[in-house]
Amino acid sequence: MLHGHGDDGYRFNREIVADFSTNVWYGGEPNGLKEHLFERWNLVNKYPEVIGESLSEKIAAHHNLYPENILVNNGSTESIYLIAQLFQKSKSAIVVPSFSEYEDACKLYQHNISFLDWSELNADLKINADLFFLCNPNNPTGAVFNDFEKLLVNNPQVTFILDEAFIDFTRSITSAIELIKVHKNLIILHSLTKNFAIPGLRLGYVAADKVIIDKLKAYKFPWSVNALALEAGHFIYDRFSTVQIPLKQLLSDKIDFEAGLASAPIKILKSETHFFTAESRNGTAANLKSFLIETFGILIRDASNFRGLNENHFRIATLTPEKNQLLISAFEVWNNH
Repeated sequence: MLHGHGDDGYRFNREIVADFSTNVWYGGEPNGLKEHLFERWNLVNKYPEVIGESLSEKIAAHHNLYPENILVNNGSTESIYLIAQLFQKSKSAIVVPSFSEYEDACKLYQHNISFLDWSELNADLKINADLFFLCNPNNPTGAVFNDFEKLLVNNPQVTFILDEAFIDFTRSITSAIELIKVHKNLIILHSLTKNFAIPGLRLGYVAADKVIIDKLKAYKFPWSVNALALEAGHFIYDRFSTVQIPLKQLLSDKIDFEAGLASAPIKILKSETHFFTAESRNGTAANLKSFLIETFGILIRDASNFRGLNENHFRIATLTPEKNQLLISAFEVWNNH
């Protein structure tokens, strides 16, 4: 999907006062990262490492894995397309609603695709597929699935692609990356762009058994991750404990935000992250998005193009209390317009 994602404010000919459409951490990149990259601008005068080898080593050490278990990529999107290419023409199941690139990548590489609604997901599920795509915490809903290891154990014949792009935005589950050590049928995707607010740099990685990583490398083109993105990764992992988002405060603000929206003409779906999906009871998401951007300069994510959702669904992320109040007030106007 080349269009239809969030953070599309560039398409509107007006100032964006508050962008609720992206689920990237609103606080910006870690302190000192911008200056660090400027100081190392000379890195762009040479080719970067072919596959980000030194960053793979650093990430592996962080997770107590081997470097052979990690492949650094140009964001999770490259990871998804590499996996779809490696397993081309496979029988693939995708839990929906979810990130559209799983389906798009599988279509590109001629997978036989089936879909499972999130409400039907359970640990005793018998999966009739070669690959199983699950985003946990889920995008766009923020829901979490707590019994993943049991599901994994119950389906040893399936290769699981577990997307943990938003694992750092919840306190309800922890990463399953330790399971890589004992389950050769598990591929985990991590993103460094969401919680560290560097989506424009494009940086993420795959964690999996060495056999799978080696196969993925065979399809990866050289230098897909640029020098400054790799340097940002080094900066982050050299200071990992000090550059984390204030998650407790963010989730507390999210609870207050939801409470402030209680009288709005919307139904909010349960979320365990800072972002959540809602359903408009007063017009379509597209009309709501247009009204908010034209009237207030507020941007939301029209979620109607997620498989499993309808034309009234939209996604919003928690921002500062002051900006959250802007949207709460805007909904009062929308309700009466």
